[in-house]
Amino acid sequence: MADSKVKDMGLAEFGRKELALAEHEMPGLMAARIEYGPSQPFKGMNINGSLHMTIQTGVLIETLAALGAKVRWCSCNIFSTQDHAAAAIAKAGTSAVFAWKGETLPEYWWCTEQMMTVPGADGCDQLVDDGGDATLLIHKGKEFEEKYAKDGSLPDPASTNNAEFKCILQLLKDSIPLDKTKYSRMAVQCKGVSEETTTGVLRIREMAAKNELLFPAINVNDCVTKSKFDNVYGCRHSLPDSIMRATDVMIGGKRALVCGYGDVGKGCAFALRGAGARVLITEIDPINALQACMEGFQVVTIEDCVHEIDIFTSATGNFKIITLEHMKKMKNNAIVCNIGHFDNEIDMDDLEQFPGMTVENIKPQVDRFVFPGSGNGVIVLASGRLVNLGCATGHPSFVMSCSFTNQVLAQLDLLKNWKETKAYKNDVYLLPKHLDEKVALLHLPAPAGKWSKATFSSRCLGSR
Repeated sequence: MADSKVKDMGLAEFGRKELALAEHEMPGLMAARIEYGPSQPFKGMNINGSLHMTIQTGVLIETLAALGAKVRWCSCNIFSTQDHAAAAIAKAGTSAVFAWKGETLPEYWWCTEQMMTVPGADGCDQLVDDGGDATLLIHKGKEFEEKYAKDGSLPDPASTNNAEFKCILQLLKDSIPLDKTKYSRMAVQCKGVSEETTTGVLRIREMAAKNELLFPAINVNDCVTKSKFDNVYGCRHSLPDSIMRATDVMIGGKRALVCGYGDVGKGCAFALRGAGARVLITEIDPINALQACMEGFQVVTIEDCVHEIDIFTSATGNFKIITLEHMKKMKNNAIVCNIGHFDNEIDMDDLEQFPGMTVENIKPQVDRFVFPGSGNGVIVLASGRLVNLGCATGHPSFVMSCSFTNQVLAQLDLLKNWKETKAYKNDVYLLPKHLDEKVALLHLPAPAGKWSKATFSSRCLGSR
């Protein structure tokens, strides 16, 4: 589309070839096109998305378009865009894309605003979000518009030390005088959001608990065919891929620490052990910690082992898991990466601002931070952001087909809600179990699996 902005439209042919390969590996999305395409359920609707602009996401975008939607898209991460994927979708002309790999934070939020701004409409009818940034922008925009209407005050970027929130406040400070009700109208127009990941689910649950959520939300992350597939099997594939692409290090024989043993941590731990590493686990949840023990992993605190670990991976969904003090104690050239919360599991702010710190850029998204005096350094991947997207290509197509088929079904469920059932309030919901099972059934034939239908007697006896 004319208003797309990508890095290099010349990459579109390469992107289109990879999209064709991905379609073969994404049976759920292709089945959705066959089942729902003829009825065009999204005809006339604007569906906007903030989610890593990869080849796999391209197949999701074109599936939503095949079901009738007008789509606008941006990435939810400054490093995760695959430029050939963005170019291919933009050149096809059915969807607008605002994304390129290596955006600055101001560029990232500019892209988010462009994605949210629908020409000729107040905003999108439904939203696909990953991490909650687009949802947050609508809510903060409406909040500050109301303050401006009340007393003429504008957001103050100097009121925060958070670099990302400064960008949000600056964006809104510039936007509100030009259109005083832009985000308020978006909030009314948007009939619901389907949220992809843990971070975003935490955000929308907090909003709902405070009665601040402005529209219904479907928690796609906790669908079994998302959390147990994307989070476990996707990370099992993409974590070692990203570490090896970034560093060429031999994982076998190394000592690796996985911080967190939730679904993501489980996938990471098994991948690293499978590659020959001795894997240790940190965990605050006693049930997860016991699971790790039962799987043969050593459960420790980071303070117990920080000086002997070769590869650190944070996978918790929480804040400042690996701190500056931890990194000071690491052995020379320890590798530090994150595959959990978007960008603050590793304390990058304190690391970057440490007096006398020298940063050696090895290659894009691979930096060696050298502490003054000692000469020891730590190798940080993807600036502490999601390593599998910053240093590799994210999860493989098949597991993303599971996740994104859930997204399509969630978008259909949101549509049914506001047009027919009116069942959802401004709260957070899971997809019904039968739809979760449908996603599994759509993907089962691909790995040559067969489904045993239960008879009455087998249901009673069960499998133990």
